[in-house]
Amino acid sequence: MTALEIPELALVALVGLSGSGKSTFARRHFAPTQVLSSDAFRAMVADDENDQSASTDAFDALHYVAGKRLRAGRLTVVDATNLQQHARAGLVRLAREHDVLPVAVVLDVPEEICWDRTRVRPERRFGRHVLARMQRDLRRSVGQLAREGFRKVHVLRGTEEIDAAEVVLSRLFNDRRELTGPFDIIGDVHGCRAELEHLLTELGWTLDRDGAGRPVGARHPQARTAVFVGDLVDRGPDSPGVLRLVMGMVRAGNALCVPGNHEQKLLRKLRGRKVTVSHGLAETLEQLAAEPAGFSDEVAEFIDGLVSHYRLDGGALVVAHAGLKAEYQGRASGRVRSFALYGETTGETDEYGFPVRYPWARDYRGSATVVYGHTPTPSPEWINDTICIDTGCVFGGRLTALRYPSRELVSVPAAREYYPPGRPLTAEPVTPAGDATRSTGAVPGGGAAVERGGAAVERGDDVLDLGDVAGRRHIAYGYGATTIAPENAAAALEVMSRFAVDPRWLVWLPPTMAPCSTSTMDGFLEHPTQAFADYRGVGVDQVICQEKHMGSRAVVLVCRDPAGAARFGPGGGVIHTRTGRPFFASGAQTESLLARIRAAATTAGLWDLLATDAGPASWLLLDCELLPWSAKALGLIREQYASVAAAGGAALPAALRVLDAAAERGLPVEPLRDRFAGRADDLSRYAAAYRRYAGDGQPVTLAPFTVLASDQRSHADRDHGWHLDHADRLVAADPELFRPTRRLVVDLTDDTAVAAGTEWWRELTAAGGEGMVVKPYGGLAATSDAGRLLQPGVKCRGPEYLRIIYGPEYTRPDQLAGLRRRSLGRKRSLALREHGLGLAALDLLAADAPLWRRHELVFAILACESEPVDPRL
Repeated sequence: MTALEIPELALVALVGLSGSGKSTFARRHFAPTQVLSSDAFRAMVADDENDQSASTDAFDALHYVAGKRLRAGRLTVVDATNLQQHARAGLVRLAREHDVLPVAVVLDVPEEICWDRTRVRPERRFGRHVLARMQRDLRRSVGQLAREGFRKVHVLRGTEEIDAAEVVLSRLFNDRRELTGPFDIIGDVHGCRAELEHLLTELGWTLDRDGAGRPVGARHPQARTAVFVGDLVDRGPDSPGVLRLVMGMVRAGNALCVPGNHEQKLLRKLRGRKVTVSHGLAETLEQLAAEPAGFSDEVAEFIDGLVSHYRLDGGALVVAHAGLKAEYQGRASGRVRSFALYGETTGETDEYGFPVRYPWARDYRGSATVVYGHTPTPSPEWINDTICIDTGCVFGGRLTALRYPSRELVSVPAAREYYPPGRPLTAEPVTPAGDATRSTGAVPGGGAAVERGGAAVERGDDVLDLGDVAGRRHIAYGYGATTIAPENAAAALEVMSRFAVDPRWLVWLPPTMAPCSTSTMDGFLEHPTQAFADYRGVGVDQVICQEKHMGSRAVVLVCRDPAGAARFGPGGGVIHTRTGRPFFASGAQTESLLARIRAAATTAGLWDLLATDAGPASWLLLDCELLPWSAKALGLIREQYASVAAAGGAALPAALRVLDAAAERGLPVEPLRDRFAGRADDLSRYAAAYRRYAGDGQPVTLAPFTVLASDQRSHADRDHGWHLDHADRLVAADPELFRPTRRLVVDLTDDTAVAAGTEWWRELTAAGGEGMVVKPYGGLAATSDAGRLLQPGVKCRGPEYLRIIYGPEYTRPDQLAGLRRRSLGRKRSLALREHGLGLAALDLLAADAPLWRRHELVFAILACESEPVDPRL
């Protein structure tokens, strides 16, 4: 058996004569979707796979599809003769454009066999001389493939060797996704051996020493793995000592290391290449000259074996010396290696003569956390889920490590300044030598946590890019995935740009809420029996029934003081609708209401109850109902509901008077008169129903029912009892502003409890209430027995309230029968998608993720609202 090793991500070109068995080979070793056949593309564009006049268009289409596959990170096999250098050049160029390895597999089959196969295929309309020319091209091509740029060339000679071949897909050297850590990722050491020993000790490592007392390795009792970001050498006092220690750790399997630009320059010098001896290289060469014979060769071999970058922890972590853009991660090319070593420059130089580096991290939108060094900074900086941990130890700064996945920063101070920086490292004094400092920057989605002398400060990230939200987009958000249609994104952009509050304050939008399953009970469209059955059917044993206030959904984000407000932007908070619009036109009214909410939270002790390790909470995010309904919906009441009542109130009495007069004259109009009298009675019920909620001039009140989040914490995992207990504290603190939310916990396994829940709903609706919302007691993040996210709540509205929604006569048997055929599937699907997006947005908010990450999810919720769904549901 001949094993053909091919990278998992590569562009494979099959090379061989017509009739050599390339298509058969491709079918045997690759999936059908991985193979792009030139014959198939000729058939696509010309309806004839043998029409050679269509080859140009066919290969244009083939290259286009191959590019799409390679960009998506998929193995691609091109089944064509590929005997001409110009044809292969296009494939090599395509592979380089997408930073994948081009691989050639040559099927060298004797011309006689190819001719015998060709003659039995009548669709092959060419003579033996064509195969002879192909044979000559093949002989010329085999020796040129490596020079043309193919990184691997496999030549299979004869049918027996082809039949015995087996394709073995291999991972790229940078693919170590199976390693999940935990990791200690260590910044640029630059020959500072003493500081490296100090840092490893602080991280809990035990150093191994040789007979001379030199560190030659290290082990961690918790089996952690060290990852070095490169630049081990130059400028510092003991580059050989650093190399000896790191090489020993890598050799023992206790560490990984990526190369830095200083290692690459040292390697070129050790291999006899001409380099400029500068930036500390002279010191390293002098130190290496004092080492035993053979040590420099070991160093050269070690550096030569280093990989440009590593993908770790299932692809969630990437380590590269100068960082790595998302499109380069897991790829292999000279361009990728160059970026990983040197980063990207703008072509300009700063006032000190150094190249100006392009701030790629500001535009980073990848899903992996990227840890890098290369450019010394005063303190580690989280930017869009990337962090630079080169804190200039050799320049008198600190040597820093990031502990992953906990994201704890650990650093030790430099003993002194070993090498003067070419430009100022920091305007702040260096922390005096002493114990290591630690900062827990746990920001799973990225963020702006920065360590300065051991304390966390903020770095702004409030710039949004239209490209993050415009057009058709597929979003995987942890609780599921959804596709946003471009027209829905455009509608959301219209709302966001013209009407919504400042995106920095728009951190969450409530999901739409589906009604319970349609009732079959006489006279009811919605009934608790179906609401309880809905949840019981997905394995929920306990629900909470909450009074449904007849108001408008309001999201309140309130800050305790200006320090808390700095987290979001100017102002002390925001009150917005479920579509992100300011609730009140008057800023003064908003500020007045926020001041009362802030004072009530203080009186209720919520800031302290929700405190974190950093101290009392500085902000609260509340989900509320704002009453009266007329505070937002007065126009709707007047223009839609009142106009129906007014029109019916004018027409029906007049019609009844005419019918009464006709009856007095002995005409048989009793059935018609009864029908009109019933319509008038229905209209009276309709008017009474909406007038309960049309309290123009009533004071504004809030009914809070969920404490969604506070500093560094999403409270979606809390049960609803916890949420309502905290809401009750606000009610007790300011009963004139806050209204309680009445509720009843129902055990769905207890028939008595279920009957009590049903009776409670009857009492609420009989007293004029809208109805109730039934929720899984476990909280917003509750899941079914199958692990699927549950509906956050289903509404069960009373029959008289539904009269407002469906019209005065909706309870008539003929109309009710039609309404019972309503479809709830789209509404429920929409509610679940918006709910999952909202939960993910809360997670990122608590994790202090960059604004663009949070905004992407909130924007998606608003875009979902543009989907056509029956508004009465």
